[in-house]
Amino acid sequence: MRHSLPAAALASALAIASAPASAQSAQAQEIAELKAQIAALAAKVQELETRTDAQSDINIATRENLDRMATTQPVVDTRGGIKVTSADKTFEASLGGRIHFDAYAFDRDQADTTGTTEFRRARLTLQGKAYGWDYKLEQDFAAGSNLDGLRDAYIARSALGGKFTVGHFKPYRSMEELTSSNDLLMMERPFASATGLFGGRQFQQGVGYLRAGANYTAGFSAFNLRGASGARNEGAGYAGRVTFAPINTADSTLHFGGWISQENANKGSADLVASVNYAGRRGPSQTIATVSGASGDEVTAYGVEAAGAFGPLFFQGEYANAAFGQPVGPDQDVSTWYLQGSWHLNGGHKPYKAGTGVFGSAPVAGAGLWELTARYDSIENRDVADLDVTSWLLGVNYYVNPALRFMFNYTRGDNGFNGDETGQYALRTQFAF
Repeated sequence: MRHSLPAAALASALAIASAPASAQSAQAQEIAELKAQIAALAAKVQELETRTDAQSDINIATRENLDRMATTQPVVDTRGGIKVTSADKTFEASLGGRIHFDAYAFDRDQADTTGTTEFRRARLTLQGKAYGWDYKLEQDFAAGSNLDGLRDAYIARSALGGKFTVGHFKPYRSMEELTSSNDLLMMERPFASATGLFGGRQFQQGVGYLRAGANYTAGFSAFNLRGASGARNEGAGYAGRVTFAPINTADSTLHFGGWISQENANKGSADLVASVNYAGRRGPSQTIATVSGASGDEVTAYGVEAAGAFGPLFFQGEYANAAFGQPVGPDQDVSTWYLQGSWHLNGGHKPYKAGTGVFGSAPVAGAGLWELTARYDSIENRDVADLDVTSWLLGVNYYVNPALRFMFNYTRGDNGFNGDETGQYALRTQFAF
């Protein structure tokens, strides 16, 4: 027992003495492990930094490539047509077109008429700009080949607060005449246009200037009495039109305008004729007045116009008077007027094109747009007994989408000169892009 106590005491003393050494060893091991973990973490951070720098270099290179493409590659837009614009916006070209396919049936009276189908219009249009000039070239294949079907063909440039135009285009006269055929309320224009008063003289070769603001336009054109496919001649004319819209908001527009036109026949001029199809296109026609091209006489005309769009309601009317010179006796006085309107059944509204002083078609959304239409049209030669023609039209338009439209018109014509009363049922499928 005596020996056991000293041994136990010695063992305890040795254990106490060795404890700090063991603790120090464990702590050193933990520190070594922490250092290893820190070193591994540092290596990971270094690797991530290297990857980030590399990705940044890639991002910078990608951005530089995109910027280079934006400044050197053309931009192609296919919404509604095909449009290509150079990166510096100096050059631009767009391709569009329209197809108007019609079907007619007649309620015959005296005139011998034939129901039919036809392409009223089949056009391709190329337009754009180059070196600061605008250009437009349009061919209507339904009207013939080469020059027979040439419509707008001009160059134009902005200057002096407006735009100068040189080439083949419509003179600045008659509101409905200047309205695009894609936006017409009825299938055919009224008599106070190239569909009547200016028969066969829709496009003329010349120069023009048009200035427009938010609520006004002022245009003047001087031209040769030659269409693209007409014979060379020395006839000349001029036309001017001014418009003003005292009200022009997003949902309400009130428009007033006036125009004047003079056409002077000369060597080689074709006859200047006012002639109308009073029961729709391909229906019976009536000549109202004529100036012989060989006579050297003139046609002087003026017109006033008013129109408005208020919510779903729209109205438009014109009155025009023209004096047709005669080689013997006084001039023949021709007057014509029309009033037309429409009502959009499901919320449409006709927008105002302030740049040209005409109205466009209502934007289409959702399930399409329905429009009821009506027009009364009249033309009269006051110097020839009973030489007056009237027609009234009822119609409905269905806009399927911004490109596709269906039109139905019923036209009832009344020829006071010969007593004919012919009716026409007409249907159009219209696609424009």
